Amino acid sequence: MAPLVGVFPRNHDLVAFARPDLVVAAGAPVALLGFVRLDVAHVDSAVGLRPAVCAHAPVTVPPVDGLLVERADGIVTLTINRPVRKNAITGDMWRGLVEIFDDLATRTDDRVLVITGAGDAFCSGADLTAAAEGDAPAGAGASVTSMRMVGRAALRLHELPLPTIAAVNGVAAGAGCNLALGCDLIVASERARFTEIFAKRGLALDFGGSWLLPRLVGLHRAKELAFLAEIIDAKEAERIGLVNRVVPHDELDASVAAMAARLAAMPPLQLAVIKRQLNDGIGHTMAEAVESEGIAQSLMFSSRDTAEALIAFIEKRDPKFTGE
Repeated sequence: MAPLVGVFPRNHDLVAFARPDLVVAAGAPVALLGFVRLDVAHVDSAVGLRPAVCAHAPVTVPPVDGLLVERADGIVTLTINRPVRKNAITGDMWRGLVEIFDDLATRTDDRVLVITGAGDAFCSGADLTAAAEGDAPAGAGASVTSMRMVGRAALRLHELPLPTIAAVNGVAAGAGCNLALGCDLIVASERARFTEIFAKRGLALDFGGSWLLPRLVGLHRAKELAFLAEIIDAKEAERIGLVNRVVPHDELDASVAAMAARLAAMPPLQLAVIKRQLNDGIGHTMAEAVESEGIAQSLMFSSRDTAEALIAFIEKRDPKFTGE
């Protein structure tokens, strides 16, 4: 029996991983097999892309505590769901992110990924509780192994072929800041705050920050953000080019939903190629770039979506892209 992916609308307090034939109302007993109770307050501030009826799809990634995955109309919403810890990410959650990103990379029905945080924070970075209590992995070797999982998650996010949007609803600190910066587009609530907090915690940059920051804001601005580890507000982040848009807090859900819907309606193969072109372009010469563009464009003309776009243009209608 196919599992059910996602959560019920906000007036429900259950998430189902099985038995899609059952209709569960809010307040239903949680003794039913396959259901676990969620605190609605912990997910109520997420992006607002939850479907009225959850989508049925095969689950290839087992549920991970603190990570909530929902699907609707080609839009995947990943909510970091540890609001009591400002959505700090544990070791198990880093592994879960790698698995989720790997799964997304192989699914043709997923068109857009939105990442957000539950409660009043986006993500406060890695959960350093274990290190503070002396329970961190012993020795440099174990620490390097642990950090490689963090790096793997950053790389998997960067390499995803589908467009990614960070919906930053509150504080984004340390690795949480770089998680947002690792997305293709960033829409921030006016209440959002960003900080490369690492230096103040006696740490170096991670989750791709050393690669991302200079490319987004330039080397000198990147050094200022990393050296001083100051907190900047959403307007300053927009001014220096760290985010794409800042919207009123109450409009974040609708703004991200509209952007995600527009992206989901675009041809996925073409978006994937354009994303790769832009990500790789900074490391290419002009000659390499135009040669790569010529090869890519020739391949596009053999796709059904390109033919559909041309026919729709002639017929003066909106194209319907299938990913072929």
